[in-house]
Amino acid sequence: MSTDRRVDLVRTSRLQFTATNARGGTLSFGSGDHGEFTPVELLLVALAGCTGMDVDAITGKRAEADQFELTATADKVRDEHGNHLTNIMINFEVNFPDGESGDAAEAVLPIAIRKSHDRLCTVTRTVQLPTPVTSTLRSAAVEGID
Repeated sequence: MSTDRRVDLVRTSRLQFTATNARGGTLSFGSGDHGEFTPVELLLVALAGCTGMDVDAITGKRAEADQFELTATADKVRDEHGNHLTNIMINFEVNFPDGESGDAAEAVLPIAIRKSHDRLCTVTRTVQLPTPVTSTLRSAAVEGID
């Protein structure tokens, strides 16, 4: 399996884009003026979705959840570091059925959340680690960007 990841974006109108992945899936997003997701909201979706999938994979081996809902929140700030998010929080509301398998899933739930946070979720790990982002123009370096 390739370790490369890629999405291609095309501007469809002012402040509106469509992303396409290597498998042909598409996602439209933009400024939020028309109800669509914004890039910041997509980051929150990616954070919650990644960890949610990890936790579901681990707990789902024991029992199917009766309820599995996540909420991702953050504060958008502008300070000496520029625009960025702070206080990112992902809240899990997960319940399992009564019984032995539900109890087993409930017991592993906090462990699964920790494993996702500390090691498994690529999105969370990328945000938490110092990860350089390079921008280029027509595949050439842009002056002033390290």
